[in-house]
Amino acid sequence: MRTKVLAGIMAGVLLLVLAGNIWAAGQREEATYPTKAISMVVPWAAGGGTDRVARFWADEYQRELGRPVVVVNRTGGGGAVGHSAGAQAAPDGYTITMITFELGTMHHMGLTDVSYADYDYIIQMNLDPAGVMVRKDAPWQTLDELLDDIRRNPGQRTFSGTAVGGVWDLARIGMLREAGIDPATTTWVPSQGAAPAIVELLGGHVDVITCSLPEAQAQLESGDIRALAIMADERHPVFSDAPTLQELGIDWAVGAWRALAIPKGTPQNVRQVLMDTGMRIAESAAFLDFMERNGFGITIRSGDEFARFIAEEDATWGDIIREVGY
Repeated sequence: MRTKVLAGIMAGVLLLVLAGNIWAAGQREEATYPTKAISMVVPWAAGGGTDRVARFWADEYQRELGRPVVVVNRTGGGGAVGHSAGAQAAPDGYTITMITFELGTMHHMGLTDVSYADYDYIIQMNLDPAGVMVRKDAPWQTLDELLDDIRRNPGQRTFSGTAVGGVWDLARIGMLREAGIDPATTTWVPSQGAAPAIVELLGGHVDVITCSLPEAQAQLESGDIRALAIMADERHPVFSDAPTLQELGIDWAVGAWRALAIPKGTPQNVRQVLMDTGMRIAESAAFLDFMERNGFGITIRSGDEFARFIAEEDATWGDIIREVGY
C-alpha cells in the first residue's frame, strides 16, 4: 500500500515538473519572439496596391526581425476569405494580416461574421482619400455644378469606381447624403476596380468616377480627366488643384486604408514587438520613398489608436449600409 502511495506521489510530481517545463518553454518562446517564419495574409490578389504594400512591409519586418515573413494571398468573397483566415489563425504572432477598409463593411453586408472586434492592431500605414472625377469635356467645372445638375435631373447621372458596396461606392453615398441629395437619384455602375471604371469614364459610358486620385494619376496628368474634389481633410500634395469637400461646405472625408493586425488574444509582449518594429519601419526613409514612388497616402495610427478609428468607421458604415439596403 505504501509503495502505491509513493508511486502516486512521484507520478504527480513528474506531471507538475512536466507542466512547469512546458509553461517555461512557452514563456521562453514569447520572450524570444519570433523564433520561426511569419505569414502575412493578404485578402486581395497579387500585383494590386494592397499586395504591393504588404510585400514591402513583409520585407522590412523580415529584415528587422531576422525571420522569414511570407506573403500569402487569400482572395475571394470581396475580401471576406482573407480577413476571416487572418482572424481565425492561432493568436501567437505568427500570422499577421494586411487588413483593409472592407473589414468595417463586410459583416454589415452579410459577407462574413468577422469584424474589427476579432483582431488586435499593430499599425495603420496608409489612407487614400476618394476623389470625384469627370472627363475633360464634361459640362461641370466644379463639384457644385455637378451636384446642382444631380438635383435638377434625378436619375440621370451615373457613377462608377468599384463593386456595389465597395469603398468608392460608399464614398459616393456618404458625399451625396451630406450634400442633402438622395443617393438613389444617381446610378452606381459596378466595376472590378478603378482601372476599368476609368476606361468606362473615358469611353463616355459613365458620367463620374469616385476612386483615389493616384489611381487615375496618368489620366489626370494628361488632362483626359479632371478632379472636381477630394474627400479628405486637406488637399492632396500632388493634385492640389482639387478642393476638399470641407472647403465646399460638405462635412465628409473618407478613403481606402491599409493596416496590419493580428488575431484577438495575441500575447501583449508579442504584439508590442510587432508594434515597435512597425513604428521603426514607418519612420524609415525606405518607407517614405516607397509610398511616394507608388503614390500611396501616408497615415500612421498604432495599436489602440487605430482600434478606436476602425470602431468609429464600423459604426458609420453600418448606419449607411442599412440605410441604402446593401
